Amino acid sequence: MNKKLVMFILIAVLVISAIGCSNSASKDSKTFTVGFDQDFPPMGFVGDDGEFTGFDLELAAEVAKRLDMELKLQPIAWDSKDAELESGNIDCIWNGFTINGREDKYTWTEPYLKNNQVFVVRADSDIQTLDDLAGKSVVVQVDSSAEKALEDEPELVESFGEYITAPNYNAALMDLEAGAVDAVAMDEVVAKYQNEKRGGIFRILDEVLAPEEYGVGFLLGNEELRDKVQKTLEEMAADGTMAKISEKWFDDDITIIGK
Repeated sequence: MNKKLVMFILIAVLVISAIGCSNSASKDSKTFTVGFDQDFPPMGFVGDDGEFTGFDLELAAEVAKRLDMELKLQPIAWDSKDAELESGNIDCIWNGFTINGREDKYTWTEPYLKNNQVFVVRADSDIQTLDDLAGKSVVVQVDSSAEKALEDEPELVESFGEYITAPNYNAALMDLEAGAVDAVAMDEVVAKYQNEKRGGIFRILDEVLAPEEYGVGFLLGNEELRDKVQKTLEEMAADGTMAKISEKWFDDDITIIGK
């Protein structure tokens, strides 16, 4: 075996060893990276002070603290969430993330909050029922749970005069407030929060589009980290921390773990 070949083999072994060490370091990382939509108050958003805040992000911060992990909040484009998770850029998706219809795509915690997909209209609108949406313009966030729910209601969608997608619900609600659209299909928990913050200028239709539950979604098969987070959430529910955080954001404990 000549010297050049021996040298090549040694270099190859060193490179492979370095990669292995790098991967091991990554797996042993004490950083907990949470992917979220930064335009989804009150679950996750940019506060008046320019810092990320929200109900889900406070839950995540408490979980990271109890697991002795450094929390990294990573805003993502909602329609790129799967790519972010699969690439390893984030450890989980935690931001009003609906389990229903996605049960087999992710490794989930148990649900921690119930929600509904609903239609929001202006307070002075003559729209009262789903039938009244016929011929009206309806907007939904792209790749959202509301969009998925409407896929199961093709006749309802066909009755709309116009069906539009928006990049986020802030944009959708601005269009609704301005009168550019007639209704927004969205999460009830978010709609209630937004309506209160905007002085009651909207109204939620009584008829529900679809009931659902929120959970924390991990890459399919990542049961180790999921189990750690699940156990911590259960501890937070048992000692009252989860209820306290919920009451801060919703004036009520709307969480469902342990109930």
